Amino acid sequence: MDSRLFRDAMGKFATGITVITTEYNEDISGMTVNAFMSVSLEPKLIAISIDEKASMYPKLQKTGKFGLSILAEDQKELSMIFAKQIKKNREIVFKMQDTVPVIEDSIVTLSCNVKETAEAGDHIIFIAEVTDIAVNEAEPVLFFGGKYRSLKSL
Repeated sequence: MDSRLFRDAMGKFATGITVITTEYNEDISGMTVNAFMSVSLEPKLIAISIDEKASMYPKLQKTGKFGLSILAEDQKELSMIFAKQIKKNREIVFKMQDTVPVIEDSIVTLSCNVKETAEAGDHIIFIAEVTDIAVNEAEPVLFFGGKYRSLKSL
């Protein structure tokens, strides 16, 4: 099976955009992740999947915790910054939530402790327990067909 065909097919699944963040050695790092899902209500578990070559991988292994921010429509640029599609051209405002940094004004912010990991091809799945949550009202930024979208544009 052709890798490009597989990638294009997976791009037909519309996803919200999340940024995971962690603080390591007094430095906040983050990356855009669209491979995110809720796993369990009791206990409250979520899962994210990241490439094992990602610079966040060893930081998550060391800290064992991260923040997850579901981005609002007006935060598309933040997604692009954390995906390294554009250079950081503005100050990013974080707030601490249960000892982890999250992006201020996101639709949802979760504080998470890693409970287990699983190898899955060239990615690592992190299963984490949610320890704190905050919710704001806003429209989400979406990703579909290799492009950023909004609910209005679909």
